[in-house]
Amino acid sequence: MAGLGSASRIAHEIDFDAEGRQAGYLRAPLSRNTSGWGVVEIPVTVIARGRGPTALFTGGIHGSEYEGQIAISALARTLEPGEVQGRVILMPAVNLPAVHANSRLSPLDGRDLNRCFPGDARGGFNDMLAHFLDAVILPMADLSVDVHSCGQAGDSALSTNMHALTDPARRVRTLAAAEAFGAPFNVVFGGIDEGATFTSSVERRGIVSLGTEVGGWGRVHVEGLRIVRRGLRNILAHMGIVEGHPDTAQRDGSAGTRHMQVPDRSFYEFAPAAGTFEPCHRAGERVAAGELAGRLHFVEDVDRPPVEVRYRRDGLLWMAAGPGRVARGDRLTAVMTDYDPR
Repeated sequence: MAGLGSASRIAHEIDFDAEGRQAGYLRAPLSRNTSGWGVVEIPVTVIARGRGPTALFTGGIHGSEYEGQIAISALARTLEPGEVQGRVILMPAVNLPAVHANSRLSPLDGRDLNRCFPGDARGGFNDMLAHFLDAVILPMADLSVDVHSCGQAGDSALSTNMHALTDPARRVRTLAAAEAFGAPFNVVFGGIDEGATFTSSVERRGIVSLGTEVGGWGRVHVEGLRIVRRGLRNILAHMGIVEGHPDTAQRDGSAGTRHMQVPDRSFYEFAPAAGTFEPCHRAGERVAAGELAGRLHFVEDVDRPPVEVRYRRDGLLWMAAGPGRVARGDRLTAVMTDYDPR
C-alpha cells in the first residue's frame, strides 16, 4: 500500500524512552470545515522505570466497546512508576472519534479501524492512525492486550482470544499469557476476515498478542470489567513488570482459564436473510449440533413463517446474536469447543 514506509503525520510530545510517568496526547491531523489545521487528541500514558519488557494495553479501537476504555483509563491514572520494572503503554480510547460517537465504525468515514491495518501514513484518518500504531507503537512492545467486547453486535462468553499460530514457541507464550490474564475462557480462532486487524499486525511483528471479548449488547458488562481490570494487572505480574503473581481463580471455583477453539467456519452461523432474530441461548451455554439456534422472523410480511437456524457443531456458545434486527450475512452465533493443540 502506498505510504507504508512514510513517516507518520501524527505528532506528540511523549518521550517513550524516558523514565517516570508521562500523560499526554497523540495529535492526529483532521482538516474540517471549522479548522483546516485541526487535530484529534488521542490520550496516551507511558509509565516506565529501569530495564524490563514493555506491555501495550489498547481499548476503544471500537468506540462502542467500553470495558477496555474504563479499565485502561483507570490503570493509567493509578499505576505508579515505583511499581514498575520496565514500561507500560496505555491507550484507552484509540479511535477517539468512534468513542465520542458511541460507534463501532468511525463517524469520519464509516470504516472499521480494526480492518485498516497496517495502515497508510498518507491515507485517511483511520489508515493514518493504523499506520501509527503499526509502525511507531508496536515496535516498542513485547506483549499487546487489545480489549474488545461484542459491542452492539451481540454478546460473548468472557474470554481472551488469540489466533491459531503456526510458530510453536509463540503459541506457547501466548497460551501462557492468556492463562495469566485469567479470563474464564481463552479462545483460539481464525478464518474470519483477520488479515487487516490490529491482532494480525501485532503477530506479523512477532509480538505476543491477546484480544478479549468480555460482554456486549451495548452495555458495560460488570463481570467483564472486573475480569479486564484484574487481567491487566495479572499480565504485568506475568511479565515481571510489577511484583506479585497472577490471580486466576474463577467465580465457578475453577483454578484458571479453560482453553477453547473455533476451528473453522462450520462453528459459525450467519443470517440467511434480513429479519428479526430470536435467539434460543445465551453466551456460555452448551449447545448441540442440530439444535435450534434461533428463528429468523419476517415481521413485516403477513403470514410469512420464520426460518429456523440450527447449530452445525457441538460446544459452548462463545458469541450470541445481539441487536434483534439482522442483515443477510450477519454473524448470528459462534460455537467454541475444547482446545486441541493438534
